[in-house]
Amino acid sequence: MYEVEVKVRADHSVVRERLEAVDATQVNRVTQTDTYYDAPHKDFAETDEALRLRRESRYEAGDVVSEETNITYKGPLVDESSKTRREYETGIEDGDTMDTICTAVGFEPAATVEKERERFTVDGYTVSLDAVSGLGEFVEVEIEVESGVDDAREGAFAVLDTLGLDPDDQIRTSYLGMLLGAPEE
Repeated sequence: MYEVEVKVRADHSVVRERLEAVDATQVNRVTQTDTYYDAPHKDFAETDEALRLRRESRYEAGDVVSEETNITYKGPLVDESSKTRREYETGIEDGDTMDTICTAVGFEPAATVEKERERFTVDGYTVSLDAVSGLGEFVEVEIEVESGVDDAREGAFAVLDTLGLDPDDQIRTSYLGMLLGAPEE
């Protein structure tokens, strides 16, 4: 599975107006706490990979309606035009136990990324308005595909354009990379 993603900095109030204008469907609002791990056998920053434990709470009318935890492996970027990468994810029943397992086998927590995320759908793509602690406001447009990465990327660019955002302003650096001081690509 490939996650095709493009991300730009953007003022959420302006983007919300555009989402309303294109009749986007609001999916949900969540908070996410992502713990990223360093591997004992290689440097993920050097290989552009990530191992992440995500705790997510979903809200409706201000109340938590569900909580879930997933573990995700993100492979290196596969192209120069987006944040497309192989991604493997599965649910975890007990996030604290998974953290203990990771640490016991030598994976050390590297950093935590906290964000509030509002999700919408536009033309089959997920549009996320992300407010990331310590970094600010971003918009991500993404879709998962088995193949057809180039077409999916062009579709994501088209959604950005529909929202009045410029695909040339895309940031390929992850939130983790930005928090750790990597320059935005």
